[in-house]
Amino acid sequence: MGGMASALAARFAFFPPTPPSYRVDASVGRLTLEGMPGRVGNAEVRILETRRGNEIVAVYVRHASAKLTVLYSHGNAADLGQLSELFAELSTHLRVNLMGYDYSGYGRSSGKPSEQNTYADIEAAYKCLLETYGAHEEDIILYGQSVGSGPTLDLAMRLPCLRAVVLHSPILSGLRVMYPLKHTYWFDIYKNIDKIPQVQCPVLVIHGTEDDVVDFSHGKKLWELSKEKYEPLWVKGGNHCDLELFPEYIRHLKKFISAMEQSPATRNESTKSSDPSDSPRPSIGCFEISRKSTDQGSKSTPMTDNKEKHRHSTDQREKPIDSTEKKEKPRKSLDNSDKKSNHMDNHEKPRNSIDRFGEIMRSVSLCNINCFRPTARGFEG
Repeated sequence: MGGMASALAARFAFFPPTPPSYRVDASVGRLTLEGMPGRVGNAEVRILETRRGNEIVAVYVRHASAKLTVLYSHGNAADLGQLSELFAELSTHLRVNLMGYDYSGYGRSSGKPSEQNTYADIEAAYKCLLETYGAHEEDIILYGQSVGSGPTLDLAMRLPCLRAVVLHSPILSGLRVMYPLKHTYWFDIYKNIDKIPQVQCPVLVIHGTEDDVVDFSHGKKLWELSKEKYEPLWVKGGNHCDLELFPEYIRHLKKFISAMEQSPATRNESTKSSDPSDSPRPSIGCFEISRKSTDQGSKSTPMTDNKEKHRHSTDQREKPIDSTEKKEKPRKSLDNSDKKSNHMDNHEKPRNSIDRFGEIMRSVSLCNINCFRPTARGFEG
């Protein structure tokens, strides 16, 4: 019964692009994009082995003046070939190092897509950031888009010194995308609604008000349940796969990154090490301990009931964010946003590449907007 339920959940949750949009040239160790200009020349490609025996592809984009590193978990029906150019843009304009990775069964990663595999996948990418690139837990921001909010929150709740989390069009849980459930069932996947209260770091939620795939209420509820809330971005008129087209998207992210760079380090001071080769404190060791409760879906049920009480108190703390409601009319001209946003980044007077966000996002289809909708044969997949 449990296996059948999990298989059904996976069937409607995962839509890897077929065929993959890229190939890996092992002779040069570089990601080669098919049919694209290959503007990610400074990206490094890694093949990472997960604890579940799969080999996943990861891309690391380095920024010379980065203080923080973003670990990006992408949405459904996308792979690294479609996203690498966006990664390069985000790294440039946010001035961060950025690692993206393909889930098992996506792109050129081996294995099959499943909830538990994605948890192992993000752990492998996180471990690579620590051991290969010398990153520290307190300097890492986890970014989860749509389905990527699942592995992002699963890892975030087990990292007490994480710098921050970004949830982009996130889901409350897999089944809640289709049904307004009041309780969490053991066979549901990505129980984000139960995990978000356990995240200790600042959480930024970005969601479109006209999202017809994952309703806006998902992002709003996750923000309400966050312990340490950062000013959310509710993109007026934004749908599920077009938020990068809106000028406020990049401006709000830059504001957020700047705030995280300037945030007091006292919370993490006791664990910070000046030696890049130092393994982070309890975070790596916590994988094997914490994973027992998340690997076995039937054991996650007690966590569900305990969260209902917590939600009553968090619901009362919500305040309307006026500043996020005053948005420019979407997509009339990205160039018109320059006057308002130039003061945010004196290092980037030429904003041609920011203006190209629309071109980049229009040139690829990042997700299947029908991926969660019921079909005549059950669920698409």
